[in-house]
Amino acid sequence: MSPPLPIMASTTTTRYLRWLEVPRDENAWYQTDRWTNRDLIPMPKERRTYKVWTYCVYWCISGMCISAYILGSSLLAYGLNCQQALGAIAIGSILVSPLVIACGWMGERHHIGFTVASRFTFGMYGSYFPVLIRLFTTCFWDGLQAYYGGQATAVMLGAVFPSLWRMKQTLAGGTLLTKDLVGMLVFYVFFITIMAVPPEKLQKPFIASSIMFIGTLIGLLAWGVSNSGGGAGPLFETKSEPIHGSAGWAMLFGVAGVLGSWGGGTLGQSDWTRYANRPLTPMIAQTIIAPFAIFVCGTVGIIVTSCGQGILGETLWEPFQLLSAIQGHYNNSPRARAGLGIDIVLNSVSAGMDLAGLWPRYLNIRRGAYILACAGFAVNPWQYLSNASVFLTVISGFGIFLAPFTGVMLTEYLIVRKCRLVLADLYKGDKSSLYWYTYGFNWRAFASWALGTAVLMPGYVMSLIDEAAYNGWVKLFHLNFLAGVPLTMSLHWLICRVAPPPGLGLGTTSHDDDDDMTSERCEGGEDDGVEAVREEVKRG
Repeated sequence: MSPPLPIMASTTTTRYLRWLEVPRDENAWYQTDRWTNRDLIPMPKERRTYKVWTYCVYWCISGMCISAYILGSSLLAYGLNCQQALGAIAIGSILVSPLVIACGWMGERHHIGFTVASRFTFGMYGSYFPVLIRLFTTCFWDGLQAYYGGQATAVMLGAVFPSLWRMKQTLAGGTLLTKDLVGMLVFYVFFITIMAVPPEKLQKPFIASSIMFIGTLIGLLAWGVSNSGGGAGPLFETKSEPIHGSAGWAMLFGVAGVLGSWGGGTLGQSDWTRYANRPLTPMIAQTIIAPFAIFVCGTVGIIVTSCGQGILGETLWEPFQLLSAIQGHYNNSPRARAGLGIDIVLNSVSAGMDLAGLWPRYLNIRRGAYILACAGFAVNPWQYLSNASVFLTVISGFGIFLAPFTGVMLTEYLIVRKCRLVLADLYKGDKSSLYWYTYGFNWRAFASWALGTAVLMPGYVMSLIDEAAYNGWVKLFHLNFLAGVPLTMSLHWLICRVAPPPGLGLGTTSHDDDDDMTSERCEGGEDDGVEAVREEVKRG
């Protein structure tokens, strides 16, 4: 009687695993497998719902966010004066625009996100590497934004329940207040609820979030200026005292900090442009709204911090410290809702895509976002905010890894392949795919990324070991995105000239079909030799 037990157990396990599989659209042409699910296929026309105004709202949330506010304020704590900090933010925000446009192009034209785009760049198996690296940085940002939202929630709840506000118990070695932990947990409850909404239907929550945060900025600015006699505060009269080196290098560090802050969002811009109802729809917002929103929010942060110095006698570069000091509960709830918006826009959906790419059969965007919420809490974001210099070092450090990824992907798509892709081969995990390369890895991309990272890494390590370190390597590290992107682009172009990858010139420059990807158009349109190249790839 014992032999049937393993068979029964196997049947039960199989049923359970099938139950765990992500849903599949009714009458869908695709099969949910290791490389494909509903969130990874080229976005079908009925789900391309984002219009020009949607991307304007998107960048209001992404640009006018707590990270932009706190970046401008922390530049003051780093030793820049207000004018220099404004200059650094202006330059950085302008440079964000062309990067965003370039990285979003594949989403507009082929309707694929970063996770799938990594396959034609690094290979089918090699794509896991950039996805995992971006997933790590996204976990940090998710935890950071959730901590911001938790602090805002704690201030709001403290205004309603004074006993909560008077809680002084600390955790994590004194870097986390118990009331902030309570606020963070409450924030996560709302966050998880919002994540139940599919990305293509988030327009209305985004509008509410952006309006609330803009109102908060106006309220803080009005409070600061009106209580400073109509001026911008005493910090605009002070001289710069950079912690490291000259003011010029400190400004470049600030510019790199801006690019590093939006590096993950820039690299994964195609995760959102794939929802555009027409090509070029996102470009107006990317060109105008993105730099404007980042600059305005950073400027408000600097002015309010300066005014706060004159009113309260201390430089409160973290906005929630300022809100706590002035007991401004009238604008705390909107800030919490704005935190929800940025957490969803720049972190959760992108991370959900990455996790879906790692395990498409069982993970989609929603499930991935829930996993991210747990991981974001585990990274202890409050530790990074305890010191302004540490905060800037950490976010600039992201550029060491993301800048080379950006350079490699842009070169592969825009220059090497001239925007031509055979989409069907991005979902084949064997030698029949043009993007199989060598055992599933594109060694050219890995070599370019490694060389670009190696140039920036020494300065980063020196900065972590000794905050006072300041030499040529550290200066180069300060330029991470400014130097890393063009350097890696040049390296990858040179390597591909010497050893061209397979499939150049094959495929289409856009994808507008909604049928399955076995259609001739997805395979490359005319008889362009796709099958011949595939046979060559199989032979190695």
